[in-house]
Amino acid sequence: MSRIFIAIIISLCYTNFMIGIIVVNAYIQKQTELNQAFRIQEELGKLNIQTKIVYTNEIAVFISSGNFNCNFKHIDFCIYLDKDKHILQMLKKLNIKIFNNVKAIEICDDKLLTHIALAQSDIPMPKTIGGVLCYYPQAKVQENILQIAENELGYPMIIKECYGSLGKGIYLINNKDELNEIAEKVKLKPHLFQQFIKESSGKDIRVIVIGGKCVGGMLRQNSADFRSNIEVGGKGYPTTLTQEQIDLCERVSKILNLDYCGIDLLIDKHGKPLVCEVNSNAFFRTFEQITNINVAKLYAEHIKNSLAK
Repeated sequence: MSRIFIAIIISLCYTNFMIGIIVVNAYIQKQTELNQAFRIQEELGKLNIQTKIVYTNEIAVFISSGNFNCNFKHIDFCIYLDKDKHILQMLKKLNIKIFNNVKAIEICDDKLLTHIALAQSDIPMPKTIGGVLCYYPQAKVQENILQIAENELGYPMIIKECYGSLGKGIYLINNKDELNEIAEKVKLKPHLFQQFIKESSGKDIRVIVIGGKCVGGMLRQNSADFRSNIEVGGKGYPTTLTQEQIDLCERVSKILNLDYCGIDLLIDKHGKPLVCEVNSNAFFRTFEQITNINVAKLYAEHIKNSLAK
């Protein structure tokens, strides 16, 4: 028996023939949004772990005779890069190992739930007020709700829809007229009111954490918008993280029990970091280009080690 053949057998045994799916949203419109999935698949392939990229409309997870079934058979693990919590919950019922875990994805998908989960853990964050959900389109936003936001936050302030990514659903409120307008616009959606950190207007630090360990950070700046997201015109720059920033992000990742995440830090007037958002499926294409850190490789290695346990 040749040495090459023996090596292949050993490699296959080591990975226990693990087969996984990488789930992405069915309505992705840009090829760049698939980069994350392809990069993870590429790096897992180098570790002899087979994966298939699957759109959510290709998955049929169903309940039949009180049991859960799926049209994909013999799947050992799933890297879930979408936010559809119902498919996610049903995949969990099939006893498939999921990265990130279901609870972590659900918490990070809801911006207010993220702040609630991190509260009482000595995690610095902007002051945040939960919006009141309206169920009647014809109803007007209650004045006392807006008064509380004004009194606690002042102007300018931020209104965020709880569900959204790539900088969408985030509004800068400069006065009472804008407050009335945007509060009316988002009243039927889960939303929050938040303190505006003017020192970080158009600027934040994106930190990637894998397996509870910080792998690096990227400064994002946008001179034309208060949002720093690359998708709305922000640019990425190399940055060196402080030990305080590293420790904070690793604590956040462990509190939320995340395998992988991108944490957005704002910097206050004292130079202290504040946790703005935590993204359980943060894109890393620009991050890899700017920092020269192979995020996909580090995530693939974490996945392999986790599957071996």
